[in-house]
Amino acid sequence: MIRNLDMNVYEAAKKRVEWTFDNFNKICVSFSGGKDSTVMTHIVMEEAIKRNRKVALLFIDWEIQYKMTIEHIKHIYEMYKDHIEPYWIALPLLTDNACSQFEPEWICWDKDKKDAWVRQPEEMSITDENFFPFWYYHITFEEFVPKFAEWYGDGERTACFVGIRTRESLNRYRALTNQRKNVFADKLFTTCVADNIYNVYPIYDWRAEDDWTYLGKYKKCYNELYDQFYKAGLTLHQMRVDEPFGDTTRRSLWMYQILEPQTWAKMVFRVNGANNGNIYCNERGNILGNGKIKLPPNHTWESFAKYLLDTMPKKTAEHYKSKIAVYIKWYMDRGYEDGIPDEADPQMEKKRDVPSWRRICRTLLRNDYWCKGLGFSPTKQSAYTKYIERIKNKRNEWGIFAE
Repeated sequence: MIRNLDMNVYEAAKKRVEWTFDNFNKICVSFSGGKDSTVMTHIVMEEAIKRNRKVALLFIDWEIQYKMTIEHIKHIYEMYKDHIEPYWIALPLLTDNACSQFEPEWICWDKDKKDAWVRQPEEMSITDENFFPFWYYHITFEEFVPKFAEWYGDGERTACFVGIRTRESLNRYRALTNQRKNVFADKLFTTCVADNIYNVYPIYDWRAEDDWTYLGKYKKCYNELYDQFYKAGLTLHQMRVDEPFGDTTRRSLWMYQILEPQTWAKMVFRVNGANNGNIYCNERGNILGNGKIKLPPNHTWESFAKYLLDTMPKKTAEHYKSKIAVYIKWYMDRGYEDGIPDEADPQMEKKRDVPSWRRICRTLLRNDYWCKGLGFSPTKQSAYTKYIERIKNKRNEWGIFAE
């Protein structure tokens, strides 16, 4: 249900931030250097300064970042230095690489590839692998952030501000407005992520245009990389500052060639499949699963999916087979006793309302390693090996990709 609050999105965001400071002992801001997190950080810091409180400012440095992004982040850290506890993280973290089936994940700041690093850590970075008691090699971003919040909160009620907007993704909107999720004080713009730890989304109802209206009207500093994006012809909704090789962000790889060719040359050497992603990521069709995909002659979607799995490196194929087996078994237990259909209504597939082998094919073509398009979340690395072995045994029991 949509409810008119009789205020603009900026006023609403300020009230959410004020409420958060009233109700939480500790505050953390997750900062990426993009427009959304920059807007959110300015609003949160205004409140922190007004109350003379310090907040944790968390930046995950992916090693491969635009120079302008790094300069912007340095500026923000300096600008608010009297009211922040700085946490600039330059530790090895495991993250997606949707550009390669041979290296479907890559590790930033990988100590075994130090000679190939695209750049060196900043002086203020946390690089000591013993700094956080919860850290372990191959920890993912999705695992690191909530564990950091628990560590920082130290048992106290802690709010972690996250600058996402639901207009960017239907899945984000559904997740944020889910009436069954665990929230704090009935506020849907909060989500419980651990004991006494809550994510807070103060700008969830903003548009991209709202970001720039705020930054311009109140003369706030921003990442000037966006000016270069604009000069290169990108629209407001195409401009992204994020890790470079994800399923969505790989579409902007070509910008590195234009804006920072020296960085690009190091990226190609550093990460498997970087140039492949650059060449094909904006192609529509079966190459990387963008837009409408077509069924090859003499194939069903099921046979095409199995063909794609047969062409993959064995380790990657085994990973996908386990995920797909769980997906199929889940639906078989919920009305699809004879197996999922080959295809269904495209709009229903897109909304994830029905299963199909076509959805599986799209996931494989997109190199969607954690199968987010099928409704999965990344498996914790600490449990991954046991998970794969357990599901492999289940596959034989279920008769799905049995060996």
